[in-house]
Amino acid sequence: MPDHPASRELAASPEPELLTISEAAELVRAPVATLRYWRHLGIGPRSFRLGRRVLYRRDDLRTWIDSQHDGSGAAGA
Repeated sequence: MPDHPASRELAASPEPELLTISEAAELVRAPVATLRYWRHLGIGPRSFRLGRRVLYRRDDLRTWIDSQHDGSGAAGA
């Protein structure tokens, strides 16, 4: 398989773009159970399923955190 520049950028990135629910919980400093509850209610950061795993994009987490800080709360999924 040829080496593409995009794949090299992903490999060189110090922070993964996609986070597991455990990694996301660490980033927002909340228990995993809280993220699951927020996901159930539809009020937490945007997430999606990839197969059986729930994943979060790092940018979506930052956007959600910023919206909570600003008090708007409109960026929830």
